[in-house]
Amino acid sequence: MSKTQPARGMRDFLPADIRKRNYVINIIREVYESYGFEPLETPAIENLETLTGKYGEEGNQLMFKILKRGEKLDLARGENLADLALRYDLTVPLARVVANYKNELPRFFKRYQIQPVWRADRPARGRFREFYQCDVDAIGSHSMVVEAELISAVCEILTRLGFDDFTIRINHREVLRSLLNKTGIPESQHSDALVAIDKLDKIGRESVSYEFIQRGISSEAGDKLFDLFEQISQIVSDKIKDRFNINGEILLALTTFLDYQKGEWNVLENEIIKILEFSTNNHLLVDPTLARGLSYYTGAIFEIQVPDLAGSLGGGGRYDGLIGMFGKEQIPACGFSLGLERIVVVMEERGMFDKLIADGKLKDDSADVLITLWNEESVGESLKLAGELRQKGLRALVYPEADKLGKQFKYASQLNIPFVCVLGDEELAANKVTLKNMTTGTQEKFLRTEVAGEIK
Repeated sequence: MSKTQPARGMRDFLPADIRKRNYVINIIREVYESYGFEPLETPAIENLETLTGKYGEEGNQLMFKILKRGEKLDLARGENLADLALRYDLTVPLARVVANYKNELPRFFKRYQIQPVWRADRPARGRFREFYQCDVDAIGSHSMVVEAELISAVCEILTRLGFDDFTIRINHREVLRSLLNKTGIPESQHSDALVAIDKLDKIGRESVSYEFIQRGISSEAGDKLFDLFEQISQIVSDKIKDRFNINGEILLALTTFLDYQKGEWNVLENEIIKILEFSTNNHLLVDPTLARGLSYYTGAIFEIQVPDLAGSLGGGGRYDGLIGMFGKEQIPACGFSLGLERIVVVMEERGMFDKLIADGKLKDDSADVLITLWNEESVGESLKLAGELRQKGLRALVYPEADKLGKQFKYASQLNIPFVCVLGDEELAANKVTLKNMTTGTQEKFLRTEVAGEIK
């Protein structure tokens, strides 16, 4: 027998799953559009050369590559067997689009994109090989207003979804690189170190230290870096009574661990402080240990955390050098990506969808009303009634065959359909409909012209 389970790390989505996911996607889309971001879609398959060299070593290893087809596939010649790949994220395809359509797009291009991506990763809780990213990016400006708006949009989305305990950690790649330099980690190993540090909140210090050694970074340098992180955390703890009350004094204190170069202070003063000043929400937390593993980040970086999830609900940052890889001109860019799967997992575990259903904000049924089939002679009238109700804005489902009323009621109950319309011989003769309320069990006859109003 053939296996009925989907491939590992992939999933089937049943109707109830789709309704939950669509609810979240619709909120995300509404907020993004309210900020003036425009929709964009790109192909699932990209040229392999488009994706390689953009994510770092680990990203290259996790791509789903596609074998050359037909005559192109010559195993005997020992060539690279792949020339295409499933997209790894939505950011690199966006950079390709901007470089390709530069003359057709506005100077400041704001786009959102909600599509699946694929990674040959090890599946875990809230982590899959096929998953949706909900990206929002602003192209063409170095201004910190961009970061502030992205953070504001993401905060509004999470708040509308019902989250009130999330934290957006913020850091800067230049601050991290200064810390790496101070611990003696050579620049040639910065990318390896950042990939390992990015896992700190997921696998802990001991495992990250082991990965440092595996990547050729000395244990002494790793220990020195973790000691700096602990000292910095103590400074933040000492100076913040409320974890969301962040100011320039803390950032000034952090410079004691840097080299006091003017450029480093400019990063802290002109970028991070401005982002904090421009952002009016109270969910931001400066975290000098935040790394973000992808290699294309060049400036401020962000990540969303909630208490009951190892890892993040989303993240992003500034990537001013990525678009230039596809053309001659370097174009500044910044983006934020929400992970749909992880948001849905946390909402399900917290019972947030149940509350939305109870409050009437999310439907858990396929129709507002079921139309019964009394007998074969009444099929035409049942279909006609369904059409009348749909014209009034109701979702009407017709039972597909004549059957005992008990079975038809049971079917409605199974699908959580709140009302059933019965069209029997008596009702047809009087131009009426018997309306059964599946919640209370009561039923009453109404004129056909009155049924839609009673259901509403």
